[in-house]
Amino acid sequence: MTREPPVVKKYVVTLSVEERERLSAMVQSGKRSARQLTKARILLKADNSEMGEGWSDSQIADALDTSIATVARTRQQLVEEGLEAALIHKHSPRSARPRTFDGAAEAKLIALACSQPPKGYARWTLRLLEEKVVELNIVGRASDNTIGRTLKKTRSSRTYSGNGSFRRTPTPPL
Repeated sequence: MTREPPVVKKYVVTLSVEERERLSAMVQSGKRSARQLTKARILLKADNSEMGEGWSDSQIADALDTSIATVARTRQQLVEEGLEAALIHKHSPRSARPRTFDGAAEAKLIALACSQPPKGYARWTLRLLEEKVVELNIVGRASDNTIGRTLKKTRSSRTYSGNGSFRRTPTPPL
């Protein structure tokens, strides 16, 4: 049985005493999100300072039941961006899909949904709205699901309490 050569880590974690104390207190209190606590544990296990354990990525991933990629990403964030960036999850604007309905298109959709339905129909359906929105060039294409989610955010939704659906009534005082 041959031993694998040690992997040279590109991002070496070396925590200061203050950083270790802060991460340890965070883990012990348990008053943070699961993601933050996992990242704090990763950083404590990956610490190569004299007080740290200096575990490998695979050891950390096995011990904390997470992926090696998460461990490597957390190391990288600490080295490149600092402790705060490694702990706090930020949404990348590059990863988010662009919105189908911006403010103007959403307003046109709501106006269309509130208008009279086409002849032969008692009310607008999501499929009818989907076809009409594309026909009127409000957006290039949209699914009925997207239209439903967009309308649900507004008071023009069919499920809004102002149109006869279930409404909570306040309990009279004693």
